[in-house]
Amino acid sequence: MHGSINGSIGGIPSPVRGDGQRILVVVDDPGTTELLATTLELAGYQVGTAGTIPEAVVRFAEHPSDLVVIDTRLAESDGFTGYPRVAPADRPPVLFLTACESLGRLVPEMGLGLADYVTQPLRIAEVLARAQVLLRARGPERLERAPRYGDLVLNDATCRARRGGRALDLTPAEYRLLRHLLVNAERVLSKEQICRHVWGESRADNAIEKLVSRLRHKVDRDEPGLIHTRRGFGYWLGR
Repeated sequence: MHGSINGSIGGIPSPVRGDGQRILVVVDDPGTTELLATTLELAGYQVGTAGTIPEAVVRFAEHPSDLVVIDTRLAESDGFTGYPRVAPADRPPVLFLTACESLGRLVPEMGLGLADYVTQPLRIAEVLARAQVLLRARGPERLERAPRYGDLVLNDATCRARRGGRALDLTPAEYRLLRHLLVNAERVLSKEQICRHVWGESRADNAIEKLVSRLRHKVDRDEPGLIHTRRGFGYWLGR
């Protein structure tokens, strides 16, 4: 999605906080995707991203989401009805990101279920507030879902992880890294992004390399290997 974004991460109103719900961001602009994903994660949500509708369908199948945030341009180009292709009872609410001139075409979607919109230029505080309202409106029937990818499963309540039937003995930093890679599955994360998430401050490159190496040794004892390096770019989790 193109256009400017108002607001900053430092300006997030403190009352708007998530409770670990999973949000799928479907936007084709990398800068907007990065800002939304980082902001939502800092606000307490688990975030997955996709740049196309087909990719979003795959992401949702792997990790069912509690809310979908989608650029209406992508939705319109694919004939998307506003929801992942799942049974009505499992459909998450949708937050549309739209230009003012597209509101007329968007109105019919509002009758399909829990849905809302924010207009461009985006205001981060408004995105967070609308997301929170939609998630609350969905009600307490939302099932708690353990973060997982294939046979890799995390338990945020105990901060433990398993791969298949094998428990992974992880340090706090290794768990934070594995969780960050998992919720961004098949997306390359730079060393700077990893550093900011795991430690909240800059560290030398070799500190990240050592951490990834230790984590890979524990996770990838089983086939197929899940943690990969893209030289010059960073690391990613996937098959």
